[in-house]
Amino acid sequence: MWTIIVTVVIGAIIGALARLVLPGKQSISTLVTVILGVLGALIGSSVVNGTSTEFSFLAVVVGVVAAAVLIVVYGMVVGRKQT
Repeated sequence: MWTIIVTVVIGAIIGALARLVLPGKQSISTLVTVILGVLGALIGSSVVNGTSTEFSFLAVVVGVVAAAVLIVVYGMVVGRKQT
């Protein structure tokens, strides 16, 4: 249970950081930000750590980049203008 809560909290932080590094305003909801942040965190952790569950700053950075890419792709798929 705690693993899920920690994953959501870290995903929210990574999603927020990804939105901060992107230029302009992203018109997506907080829930979508958290979901994309969690996906970015999982991608970053998988790429950097493989099957290890250790915390790694590099995994966070890769997670933020992955979440930023996911946010851009989401904006393109949904078709909302990001100004």
